[in-house]
Amino acid sequence: MNSPLPSLSTWQPNAVTPTESDAAVQLRPVVRPELLMPAGDLEKLHTALLFGGDAVYVGGQEYSLRAYARNFDLADLAQGVNFAHSMGKKVYVAVNILAHNRHLQELPPYLEKLGELDVDGLIVSDPGVIKLARQYVPHIPLTVSTQANVTNYASAEIFKEMGARRIVLARELALDEIADIKAQVGVEIEVFIHGAMCAAYSGRCLLSYYMTGRSANLGLCAHSCRYRYALQEEKRPGQYFPIEEDEHGTYILNSRDLCLLDYIPQLIEAGVDAFKVEGRMKSPLYTAVTARVYRQAIDKWLSERSAYSLEDLHAWHLELQGIATRPYTTGFIDGPADELQDTAKMPLKGPHFEFCGMVKGYDHQGSRIEVEQRANFGPGEDLEIMIPPGDIRKLALTRLYDHEGNPLDRARHARQRVWIPSAEPVIPNSILRRVVRSRGHAE
Repeated sequence: MNSPLPSLSTWQPNAVTPTESDAAVQLRPVVRPELLMPAGDLEKLHTALLFGGDAVYVGGQEYSLRAYARNFDLADLAQGVNFAHSMGKKVYVAVNILAHNRHLQELPPYLEKLGELDVDGLIVSDPGVIKLARQYVPHIPLTVSTQANVTNYASAEIFKEMGARRIVLARELALDEIADIKAQVGVEIEVFIHGAMCAAYSGRCLLSYYMTGRSANLGLCAHSCRYRYALQEEKRPGQYFPIEEDEHGTYILNSRDLCLLDYIPQLIEAGVDAFKVEGRMKSPLYTAVTARVYRQAIDKWLSERSAYSLEDLHAWHLELQGIATRPYTTGFIDGPADELQDTAKMPLKGPHFEFCGMVKGYDHQGSRIEVEQRANFGPGEDLEIMIPPGDIRKLALTRLYDHEGNPLDRARHARQRVWIPSAEPVIPNSILRRVVRSRGHAE
């Protein structure tokens, strides 16, 4: 399969010469792709948009494929839409379950409420749900989810005829197939560029339902592909054989995570309209890092249209490695993927980031930052603050106080509010993180 880090040091975009007399080579105009970020709750919505996302996709309390995320009730969704629109950004709502008959009775009033909230689009996959959306909220643009498994331009054309404005292509497509679909069909194209991948074909999984009774296609995935497995031979019951030399068994179904950072230029040049990051159930730190990195990569290419510097690529990859929980793969972008499951050959390396707290405010009179704790931290540690939209500031923590002003040796309690002295102001929704130099050992 493709190498984990393909070189872009000499790659250049497609170019055309408009006339024979014009010796200067001009670059084709390209669309500025939308950076679409996940938002599992209101806090992550703020984080995603402040750190560079153009839009977010969210789930309501029902009918999306992340039933175990906190998700949005209608009041939260109204707040989120107002916040996004105040920044000139968008909110899409996932209604992408594979519906049963009972859902068809419940969906119309829910869709009408979404219409009243002025959401910017619905993400759907079931043709029945598409029909209801066209009937009850025809003014809301429709995006066809990756659950629909669109892998060719004929399928894309059918969904366009059904009223879809945008289609999220299946993750199993190569770059040339993506470009061909875009060229053949007059519809917006969205592509996943980062995040978890299913062992099943574009998420249509029955493993969870078979093993636990929880249907992934109704948002109840138990992530059975993430379990540890070993083999048992039928004549040796109770005797288990690891597939690799590992005392715990191995993740035989567990895919690496997708990372298409190195392919951002090619995807832009192919005319992709939206880049999607997976991870509604991930932390605000994950959201901030991915939004920041991909915002910078997209903007860098659009402003220069020349190969990324090795320094930029190295810095961006270090950031993404810092939030990785599994090794990365470039998936199917170069064709059939042989190493998606081959986690044993590529252990996680390099620094890792831990989410320590969320900045809630700054006291100018007392020159101190108010932080809501998310992981145990205290004086003597060298931390970092991620400040929207992209600055990273070093913080040598020497003192820490509780909300009443009493000195603390650690911030030990979940979501504890603490004060950190700082002469430099820090804006709300900044993120406090710890850099772990090697996996399992913090500095």
